[in-house]
Amino acid sequence: MSLIDWIILVGTLLFIVAYGIYRTRGKQDMDSYLKGGYSFKWWTVGLSVMATQASAITFLSTPGEAFESGMGFVQFYLGLPLAMIVLSITFIPIYYRLKVYTAYEFLENRFDLKTRILAAFLFLVQRGLAAGITIFAPSIILSAILGWSLSVTILVIGVVVTIYTVSGGTKAVSQTQKQQMAVILVGMIVAVFVILNLLPENVSFGDAIDVAGYMGKLDVINLEFDLGDRYNIWSGIAGGFFLQLAYFGTDQSQVQRYLTGKSITQSRLGLLMNGLLKVPMQFLILMVGVLVFVFYQFYQPPLFFIEKGQESVAQSEYAGQWEQLDQQYQQVFEEKRENIQALLNQIEQGDEAAVDGTRQRIMALEEETQTLKAQAREVVTQANPDNETKDADYVFLTFVIRYFPQGMVGLLLAVIFSAAMSSTASELNALGTTTTIDFYRRTIRPDASDGHYLRISRWFILGWGIIAIIFASLASLADNLIEFVNIVGSLFYGTILGIFLTAFYIRHIRATATFWAALVAEGIVLLLFLFFRDQIGYLWYNFIGCGLMVLTGLLFQTLLPRSSNP
Repeated sequence: MSLIDWIILVGTLLFIVAYGIYRTRGKQDMDSYLKGGYSFKWWTVGLSVMATQASAITFLSTPGEAFESGMGFVQFYLGLPLAMIVLSITFIPIYYRLKVYTAYEFLENRFDLKTRILAAFLFLVQRGLAAGITIFAPSIILSAILGWSLSVTILVIGVVVTIYTVSGGTKAVSQTQKQQMAVILVGMIVAVFVILNLLPENVSFGDAIDVAGYMGKLDVINLEFDLGDRYNIWSGIAGGFFLQLAYFGTDQSQVQRYLTGKSITQSRLGLLMNGLLKVPMQFLILMVGVLVFVFYQFYQPPLFFIEKGQESVAQSEYAGQWEQLDQQYQQVFEEKRENIQALLNQIEQGDEAAVDGTRQRIMALEEETQTLKAQAREVVTQANPDNETKDADYVFLTFVIRYFPQGMVGLLLAVIFSAAMSSTASELNALGTTTTIDFYRRTIRPDASDGHYLRISRWFILGWGIIAIIFASLASLADNLIEFVNIVGSLFYGTILGIFLTAFYIRHIRATATFWAALVAEGIVLLLFLFFRDQIGYLWYNFIGCGLMVLTGLLFQTLLPRSSNP
């Protein structure tokens, strides 16, 4: 990277952190530290909610997902707007009326302490894992791209986030997230224009869309019902709705964001803003990946996007085999590029018969390309079994480092770091709050002063920050980062959501029936994932977990003696 890129990257990150600490200076109490003192307007709430969900994984992995599979991932978010409406009508008024610090306090009012502790524990498990992932995921890719030590990259992200989160609490998180979202949105819009400018002079935006469309990258909606298919309209609306409802309605990292609103109206408007803008934002990020794919139809892409893997092969006995694969790859690329240029000419001339024939040839060559890439991954593994072979998450950042002009590289890296900090800060803030309120204050020191709880919450946030850094240091890269985070959430969210929906809508189900139903539902979900993960798309676990929780609760309520089910 050039000096100007480093200046933009470091300057942007230092400004965001300094601004957050400056805006939250002065004396704080429990309300201001954990709930922001109910001080934020709807646009701050909305941006904070969006920034919490938009982790660095979103900007590293989502373009890679589009590069490999196209726009179908956007179906994941189809249930989001409906979920925002349900939350605004049901969840927000109850949380405000009870003046809760965490969503799980409500469960004790409705059921009992053990149900509250169970839901809070499930949250801590899945969000504690996610906090480590949101630090580790960008760290391993940034370290590979920048040549940094992985441990150093993890420490830089983890320590910086922990410092300003401990210092300013919820206010610092929300204040910094406004700037982080501004950097993120500007960076991604700039990326679109830069990629379009990098395309060959004779290839317009319309031509790029034609290429993407004819190669199957713009298939947004899949109407076929297939339980094993991760992304179709049915899993997006049903499974996605339940996942979003659980995430925004019961996950403290999000609940804490909209509890900062000045009023119920401000919080509702913030959530609805998220519902309206999130799908277009994800569409934009996916489109960046599609445009990178089109770019690489005209300029030779690497056979494998992880340089460390390439280097280990070059230094092994498999170097000759790799060279042969690379030559075949180049030949296929040249032939495919010629056919794509012919396709664009045929489209312009309106020769539909020729277009169809050329398209079939292009898709056959693309299939050959994927076969060669699969063989390359096998060689990388043979050279060193510890090598990472899933290179889709490296596609976008590798493209940025190689082709973006000076200054733009620093801006895009600032986007990645900003997203990593925003989501991790929200998670640490929520983990510290839940540990303080639902465990420490409720069961260990119920009669201490506000000042004591404020100090303890800082220590818990610091502790979770250290745990997240340790977990990130021990983690291993998943198949696809954004999917991995959502899979971890989907294994727990359904059960937690089922507890809350029972609390809101099924008044005759009591505490003990709910508690045991939650344990049974969570156990079944984990067993299904363990034995049927290839047959059931992960989004469906949200629906399954929630449905099992409610149905089992109804059954237990009928079977359990009233004396044992208060």
